[in-house]
Amino acid sequence: MEKQPKKKSFREKLTKKLKQKIYKWHKILAFITIIPVLFWCLSGLMHPFMAHFFKPEIARDILEAKSIDPSGIKISLKEALLQNNIQEIKNFRFVSFEGHQYYQVKTIEDNLVYLNTIDGKLLKNGDGLYAACLARYFLDDAKTPIANQQFITEFNNQYKYVNRYLPVHKISFDRPDQMQVYVETATGKLATFNPKSRQWFIWFFDTFHNWSFIDAIGNNAVRICLMVFLLVIIGFSALSGILIYGLFWKQFKKAKTSDASSKRRKYHRQAGLMLALFTLTFAFSGAYHATKKWNPIPVEKMVYEPVFKVQDLDASGMKGFLALKHFKNMTLIQFKDSLFYRCQFAGEEQDEVRYFNSVSQKENKTADTEYAQFLASYFNGKISGKDKNCCEMDGVAETVSNKKEHIKETASITDFKNHDYGFVNKRLPVVKVAFESENNKTAFVETGTSHLAAFITDSDRAEGYSFAFFHKFLFMEWAGKDIRDLTMVLAALGVLTVGILGLSLLLKRR
Repeated sequence: MEKQPKKKSFREKLTKKLKQKIYKWHKILAFITIIPVLFWCLSGLMHPFMAHFFKPEIARDILEAKSIDPSGIKISLKEALLQNNIQEIKNFRFVSFEGHQYYQVKTIEDNLVYLNTIDGKLLKNGDGLYAACLARYFLDDAKTPIANQQFITEFNNQYKYVNRYLPVHKISFDRPDQMQVYVETATGKLATFNPKSRQWFIWFFDTFHNWSFIDAIGNNAVRICLMVFLLVIIGFSALSGILIYGLFWKQFKKAKTSDASSKRRKYHRQAGLMLALFTLTFAFSGAYHATKKWNPIPVEKMVYEPVFKVQDLDASGMKGFLALKHFKNMTLIQFKDSLFYRCQFAGEEQDEVRYFNSVSQKENKTADTEYAQFLASYFNGKISGKDKNCCEMDGVAETVSNKKEHIKETASITDFKNHDYGFVNKRLPVVKVAFESENNKTAFVETGTSHLAAFITDSDRAEGYSFAFFHKFLFMEWAGKDIRDLTMVLAALGVLTVGILGLSLLLKRR
């Protein structure tokens, strides 16, 4: 009597059906995302590779400002301004270059003009000349011709948001490395510098990692939505791979691997399983990071700038401060219905800042902390939208919203070792001002320029930690930067290999 085949149980039928469905969707998802995976892995590999093997260098990255020479000041700021028919300004400071000393004045039109401290004469194209001088100083190159010079007011595909400073001057030099130097003349700071190799890297990374090419056919919202959608699909593709290659591993282990195609399939499965966690974390942290770029706070435009009437400036008071020992520079500060001279003095380790009342000439030793709290409350009001008309005084804030939140902590930040304030924020020194709020809002303000350097909440912290740990492998920091970057490169290479093997299998079947 012929033996009848054993009927499959409902569980076996369900398992087979489920396996077929997962297989089908894994292939579909992989087919959709294979090109994005290749783009992201290849461009991601470039970041640590460039940092270690093609990291650009520059002779100087900080301008060592010298003390102002009082003997070189023959005309007061007030006299120089009135001589040039300037009735109102936003601020000023002293700058020295090419053997001359100037009042660098920010006008109400946001232009920087340069008035000689001896005779008050206006220096034509002073800002451009000072920018070129700064660029040569940072490069330590006084001879190479300047090929081009531009004034940059918006971030672009070469000067990215990560650089923070705006506006800046871009100075391109006619030399083999085609060096481009970006400087902020308002502070004398180096914003960034890009030789030809880095210019190419920035383009490659921006095009294939940030997908800037989509801006040509859409906008920022379209780009972010598409990137998040594909990253979610990549996550599901990795999960489906874990299910079919993990849940049904016993069956795959018995499969023959005699031909090349079978071997590729085996390696794809094994490598995919081993690297699935990295794929998931790369995709999750990348998608989370992209959502935070939907509506970023424009910190480069967040600045408190009251308008000062020239008639209110006390020439005699300024002259007295210039005579103080170790005096380096000064700016104007206004808050609490008072005008202060914010003076900078040379110190042994770092410069000292002191505030003097313009009327009484008395020093206010707590003014920097008070001013930082004032700025933080002002920016908090603007960002939170609690008081759209807050602090109107000549178009600028005078008081903050009546719903002002309590400040629970104020601290000086002089390095980038703070978890909430890293190197990406650029500005130092700053003052940290933390608010007593549900989402723990914290503002970092640069009192020297009245700029907001960063503004974060708990959601920003969560995203920052996610990106740092899962995308930049900060969990490997204990092993050192070299080992951390090597681990990241190997993980990205592994994911790239899995993708290439998968692509070869898909093409083979077609």
